[in-house]
Order: sequence, then structure tokens, then C-alpha cells
Amino acid sequence: MSKYKNTLQKGSVRYIVFREGGVWYAVGLEFNIVESGDTPQEAIMLLFEALSGYVESAKKIKARPNILNQKADAEYERMWQDVQNRKATTMKNIYTAGEFNTNKFLNRALMPV
Repeated sequence: MSKYKNTLQKGSVRYIVFREGGVWYAVGLEFNIVESGDTPQEAIMLLFEALSGYVESAKKIKARPNILNQKADAEYERMWQDVQNRKATTMKNIYTAGEFNTNKFLNRALMPV
């Protein structure tokens, strides 16, 4: 069994989309990628594009799995836990949260151009 959740062949990344002031942020926790936008939809679209590029690049250079398994910032990890526990104080600024299967990125990265 691999000691890493994510490998170049399979994995997933948790994400959170939230508002702070007038800006929407989308965070990919395991990759430590943060994107921002004027709307939650824009922020999440930019995040998924960034995640895709990140995974494609990792696959292309045959990177070690540790870059796909980073320790999330403590603030974002707390937010994730609050969402999981449905804490109302945090939830009011969160648009969505979930887990995205990176195999979709990996399969696309393996497709010939």
C-alpha cells in the first residue's frame, strides 16, 4: 500500500470555495493552490484549470508524489473540518466544498494531442 493518498496514477483533491470580503476564493487543499474571482463560479473554474495544469505537469515530468500530497494551510484545513461538521459560523461564507477525482485530469494528460 502506498503511503501517499495521491499518486501520478490516481488520487483526489479536496476543495473549498468561500467568500472573504468581496472576493471569492477556491482552494485545492492537497496541492496548496488558491485561485480568486469575482464570482464563486469564476473562482472554481480557475481552480479546476489550475489543478488540471498542475497534475498534467506533474505527470509530464514524472514528479514525486509528495507534490500531490502537500499539507494544507491550517486555516483551510479548519474550514474543511467546519464544513464536515456543518459549523454554521464558517458555513455562511462557504459556497461549496467537495472532493475532485484527479483521474479525470490524469486521463486527459495521458491523451495524445
